[in-house]
Amino acid sequence: MDLLGACRAFVHVSEYGSFTAGAAAARMAQSVASRRVAALERHFGERLLTRSSRTVTLTAFGRDVLPLARQLVELGDRLEHEAEAARRHPLRLAVPVDCPTGALARLIADAQQAGLPLSPHPAAPADRADLVRSRQARAALLAVPPDAAHWTTPLGLAVTATTPGTGPIYLDTLRPARTDGNRRPRRVWLQPEDDVPHVRDRLTRLRDALGLRPAQLAAAPDLPSAAAEVLRGTGDAVLCSRRQAENLSLHWREIGELNPGLARGYALVAAEDTDAGTTERIMDACGNAIADCLDAKAHDKNGQQASQEIKTIPATVATR
Repeated sequence: MDLLGACRAFVHVSEYGSFTAGAAAARMAQSVASRRVAALERHFGERLLTRSSRTVTLTAFGRDVLPLARQLVELGDRLEHEAEAARRHPLRLAVPVDCPTGALARLIADAQQAGLPLSPHPAAPADRADLVRSRQARAALLAVPPDAAHWTTPLGLAVTATTPGTGPIYLDTLRPARTDGNRRPRRVWLQPEDDVPHVRDRLTRLRDALGLRPAQLAAAPDLPSAAAEVLRGTGDAVLCSRRQAENLSLHWREIGELNPGLARGYALVAAEDTDAGTTERIMDACGNAIADCLDAKAHDKNGQQASQEIKTIPATVATR
């Protein structure tokens, strides 16, 4: 017996005092309502309603049962509403702040075509880790070393057209000369997306090995601020992807001393209580769109296409 359906028929018929009106309110045929109430009476072993040719009235037993039956129907309606809302609620995915709008739109469209409502939430690297750890986002594209990444984004230096040369830029050329006097030395600016250990530390070691000053590797609050320092004609450079340099109308050049080249790494990481099947669907349906958002390519540590194994958020994620 469908207990919820039987209680729904009983509640509506008792409220309207009629099988015809009650069945219509419950959106079921009169014959269905009659059968369901009769089944409920057999289940309880007592009559719920007294039927006459014109009206239907509650028995004493029916009056005792009605409040709980009404609660059951209300809870059933609430469950259906909440389940539908949960089904339609977008999955929140924490993504880098600098993802282009067009690429994010394609990501959302690809997810929708796969039946997966997706809501990208731009955030800085440390914030993305916090969002997925606190379950404010069900998944995130976290900054990880390239050998642990699903996607990698090659990095180089964006400079103005007046910067000498056309090939790779060697950081030893930034070493201040004695003839520079008190002039501020040229700097390499890091945007927040690259102010993470696996990028920053490698550049810091190179800076120290080349004898550059500590201030020549500087962190900017955001990409526009970093690019502004370059556009001022200071001879500075900003670390970024090739697409970012093009969008800034700057020239992108590799870093000569770093071989293999420097790269961001990204991994799709799910909150601990997120259904693994859902995150696998993100990879299957949106892997290419995510790569476009990141200006990246899929890879693994052997240079092959990245495994689609989904990770869960670790106890600690080093982003600062």
